[in-house]
Amino acid sequence: MKRLITILGPTASGKTPLAASLARRVGGEILSADSRQVYRRMDIGTGKDLSDYAGVPYHLIDICEPGTKYNLFQYQQDFFDAYQQIESRGAVPILCGGTGLYIEAVLKGYKLSPVPQNQPLRDRLEGKSLAELTRMLEELKAKNGSNMHNKTDVDSCQRAIRAIEIETYNLENPMPCRELPPIDSLIIGVNIDRELRREKITHRLKARLEEGMVDEVRGLLDSGIPADDLIYYGLEYKFVTEYIVGRLSYDEMFRQLEIAIHQFAKRQMTWFRGMERRGFTINWIDATLPMEEKVEKILALLNM
Repeated sequence: MKRLITILGPTASGKTPLAASLARRVGGEILSADSRQVYRRMDIGTGKDLSDYAGVPYHLIDICEPGTKYNLFQYQQDFFDAYQQIESRGAVPILCGGTGLYIEAVLKGYKLSPVPQNQPLRDRLEGKSLAELTRMLEELKAKNGSNMHNKTDVDSCQRAIRAIEIETYNLENPMPCRELPPIDSLIIGVNIDRELRREKITHRLKARLEEGMVDEVRGLLDSGIPADDLIYYGLEYKFVTEYIVGRLSYDEMFRQLEIAIHQFAKRQMTWFRGMERRGFTINWIDATLPMEEKVEKILALLNM
C-alpha cells in the first residue's frame, strides 16, 4: 500500500463523503486540502460539512483565525507535521480536497521559504532590465546551489525581483532542513459530469443560503473583521459580503456567486488536468457510482 491516498475533484463532486467512507474501511485519518476550510467560524461558506466525517479524525480544518492570510508555505508545514503524526499512529493518511496547488505542493515537495519583502533590495533593483535581473538571479542560484526556480521566474521583472529576493534571503539565512520530501501517493479523482456538477452547485448554493450563510458572514463582520478581508477569500465570502454592505442586491449576489462557483469548478478541473500533464497519474472514478462501489474500486487500486 502506498504511504498516502489522495482524493481530489472539483467542488460538489462528493470528495469528502468518499474520503470518510474509505477512511472507515482502512483505518484512515483525513488531511484537508482546502485553502479556506483552515479558517475557524467560516463553516457554511467553505462547505466544511463536518457531519460527513462521522467520527473519522480530520486535520487542517479550523486551524487559524478569519481575517488572517494563510498561505502555501504554512500549509506545507502543517500538512507534513500532521502527516507524520498520522503515520506514527499507524493510521492511513488520506489527503482530500480541491485546492490543486496545495495538493501538488505536498506531493511534489515544493521547496518554499517564508521570505519577507525586502524593500531596500527592491528599491535597488527597480529600473533594471529583465536581462540584468535574469543574470543576477542566475548568479545567486549558482551561489545557493538552488534548483527552486524555473523559467517562469523570469518572464517579468516583477517575478525576477521576487525570485532574487528569495535567493538573497536564502543566501543570508540558510535553512538546510527546510526541504520537505515528495510523497508517493495513489491519487483518486472524482469525475462528475459537467451538467450534473452545475446542477449540484446550484442546489448546494441554495441550501447553504437557507442554512444561514448570510448570517455567518454578517457575524464575521460584526466580530470586527473588515469587509475587505472577507472579500479577499473570494466566492461566497466576497459576494455575500458585497450584498451585506449594499453593493449588490440579493438576486445579483446569487447570480454572480453561482457563475463564480461554476467558473471555479472549471479552473479546478483545468489544474487537475495540468497535474496529469506534469506527470501525476490520477485514477478517475465516476461520482455517480454507489458509495460502496467507489470504495471497492479504490481498495482494488491499493492492492494492485
